[in-house]
Formats: sequence, structure tokens, C-alpha cells
Amino acid sequence: MKIVLAVVLLTGFLISASYAKDLGVVGATYSISEKDALSEIEERAGKVDWKKHFNKDKTEKLVKKYKPSGLIHLPRAERDRAFTVDMTYTLPFDIPDGKSGILYPKGYTFNPLDYLGYRLTLIVLDGSDKDQVEWFKQSKYAKEHTAKLLITGGYTQTLAGSLKMPVFYADSRVVEKFRLQAVPSVIVQKERVMEVKEIYVKKAQSK
Repeated sequence: MKIVLAVVLLTGFLISASYAKDLGVVGATYSISEKDALSEIEERAGKVDWKKHFNKDKTEKLVKKYKPSGLIHLPRAERDRAFTVDMTYTLPFDIPDGKSGILYPKGYTFNPLDYLGYRLTLIVLDGSDKDQVEWFKQSKYAKEHTAKLLITGGYTQTLAGSLKMPVFYADSRVVEKFRLQAVPSVIVQKERVMEVKEIYVKKAQSK
């Protein structure tokens, strides 16, 4: 960390020094016996065992086990259920028009689905629940190119490798925006609203 900090400070110094004025030669001049600062840093950096500080296996494990904070745990759906969500949005601030005026005032409400269609199908499930993952594998959504998988539990890297497709986390904004209460949930656009379908998934019989 000290080496990185030194490089940052040096870089900042060099950038600021590049704007200094040339005041010419004043008084006697002498040759500099010290090593060039950058050369010295490079020499020291070359002696550092970087593999010791940046272990590839350790880094990969950290990436695989990464999970954002604030994920909201959702219970399994107890039955099939569907409801709609109004996407009408109220501006929390004024939007200027660039001409000293206001294009859209604070409090202005609009439905984005009136202007743009949402073609993706969002599937939200608990990635740590084997039953839900297996349900997804067997569902039509696993083969749809417009399907986007989000998880509330488990690890995206692990699941993405298993399913051979991108997997994302369903953060609190997703859960709150679509009023999700249980998983798996399938979210699609229905005219001017978004429809949320909760899917009941049976628990696998233990042998």
C-alpha cells in the first residue's frame, strides 16, 4: 500500500510540476548524484514479491464469494399469485431546460412505459435454493434471450458458471420498485404496468 501511495503522490507531483515556469539558471550549478526518483521506485517495485501480496487463487475466491450488502431476503412463494405495479414516477427535483428555465418541474409525474417499452423478462429467485434454481433450468425462461436472471441469495459467479448465462443481484431498489414479496417472481410488461407473477415451487422430496 505504501508503494501505491508513493506512486500516486509522485504522479500528482509530476503533474503539478509540469506547469511550473522555467526561471532560468541562477547561481552555480552542480550535477545531481541521487538516482532519478522514478527509476528508484521502479527498482524497488521490481524487488517486491507481488505474488505474495496479490494471490490469484485468493482473488478469484473473493470474487466468487462477493455479495453486496443490503440484499433483502424474500421467502419462497406459497402459491401462484399475480399482481401489477404502476410505474408512474414523480420527479423529486426540477429539470432545467438549459435556457434559465424549467423543462419539467419538481412534482411532475409520468409513466415511462408510455414512452418506452420494456422488452426484458426479469426472473428473481433465491440462488441458494436448489429447488428454485432447478425450476429455472426447466422453465422456458432459461432459453429466452430476453430473460434476465436476478438473485436475492447465493452467489452470482457460481450460478452464472452453472447456468452458462449472466446472473445479477436483485438489490433493494429492484425489490422495492416491483414490490416483491416472494420468490421466484417473473416480471414482464403488460401495457402500461408491470406484472409480477409469483411462482410456487415444490420442495424436492428427500431420499
